[in-house]
Amino acid sequence: MKRMTNLFPAITNIQNLMNAAQKAYRGKKNNQEANLFYFNLESEILKLEAALINMTYHPAPYRSFKVYEPKERDICAASFRDRVVHHAIGNILDPIYEKSFINDSYACRKNKGVYAALLRTQVLSRKFKFFLKCDIRKYFETIDHTILKEIICRKIKDKQLIELLNIIIDHPFPKEQEKKGIPIGNLTSQLFANIYLDQLDHFIKDDSGVKGYIRYMDDFLLFAQSSKQLRMWQARLTDMIEKKLKLELKYEVLQLMPVFQGIPFLGFRIFPGLVRLQRKKLMRFRQNYQKKEKQYFNGEIDKDFFIASIESMIAHISWANTYQMQQSFFNTGPCP
Repeated sequence: MKRMTNLFPAITNIQNLMNAAQKAYRGKKNNQEANLFYFNLESEILKLEAALINMTYHPAPYRSFKVYEPKERDICAASFRDRVVHHAIGNILDPIYEKSFINDSYACRKNKGVYAALLRTQVLSRKFKFFLKCDIRKYFETIDHTILKEIICRKIKDKQLIELLNIIIDHPFPKEQEKKGIPIGNLTSQLFANIYLDQLDHFIKDDSGVKGYIRYMDDFLLFAQSSKQLRMWQARLTDMIEKKLKLELKYEVLQLMPVFQGIPFLGFRIFPGLVRLQRKKLMRFRQNYQKKEKQYFNGEIDKDFFIASIESMIAHISWANTYQMQQSFFNTGPCP
C-alpha cells in the first residue's frame, strides 16, 4: 500500500482553512462564537495557520450535552475554531480514504446515507434467503487509540499530520476511558470511525468472500442463502472484531433470520417487497409532530418553520409504506 506524504501543507494552506471556515459556519449564523470568528475571519485564519505550522495548536475543551433521540447519547461539541481544523483535515483526507472504502459502507459519506442504505438492503433481501444483523457495543466509546493510530499510519506517512491527528484523537472528553473512545459529534470522529471499521469491511468482503454485506457505521448486515453459512461467518467476524479491533458485538440484539420476516435496520423493517416503519420510529414521529404543533400554537415557531419541519418528517417516513398511516394521522384533526 502506497503511503501518502506531504499532506500537512495542503491542510494548513490558507485557502483550505478559508474553505473549512465557510463549511463550519453553515448553520451556525446564530452562534455567537462562530459570528465572532467569522467577523475577524482573516486574522483568525492567520493565527490558526501559525499555530498549526508551529505545532502550538491545542484544542479547546469540549462542550458536552445529551440528546435523547433516537436514543440517549452524550454529544461533545468542539469549539468553532476546532471545527475549522476538523473541516480542513476532512477536505484533504476524505477523498483519500474514500478511494479505499467499500461501496456498501453508507454512513457519513458523500452520495450515501440512510436512504441509499435502505434501498441497497432491499435489493440484497431479494437475492438472499437469510440475513445476520450485528451491532457493535458502545462503538465510539471503545475505539482503541493505539489501533486507530496504527491503521492511520498504514496510509499516511506525514509526521506533522500524524502529530495533529494524535492530538485530536487523544484530546480528553467526558466519560473517556484510558486510551479508548472518540467523541460523538466531531467531524473527525466520523472519519476515524469509518477508517476503523473499514478493516472489518475488507475482512468480510475480501478475506471471507461475503457477497451480500452492508454497513451503516456500527450496524451491519450479512446475507447468505443458508443460516449455516451465516453462523460460520459470525464466528470468523466475532474473532476478528474481538482480537484485532478490541471491540465487542451486542450479542443480545444479534439476529439471524429469514429475509421474509423483515430486516430491522435504521429504524425501518425491510421486506423484499415493501418497507415498514418500526414502531419506535412511528411513536417518535407522533411525539415530534405533537411537539412542533404545540410550539406553533404557543407562538414559539412561525408557520413556515412549522410546515418545513413537518414536511421533512413526512419525507423521512415516506421511505416506508406509510401512506395509510399518514392519511389516518393527518385526517384526525384540522391542519393549522
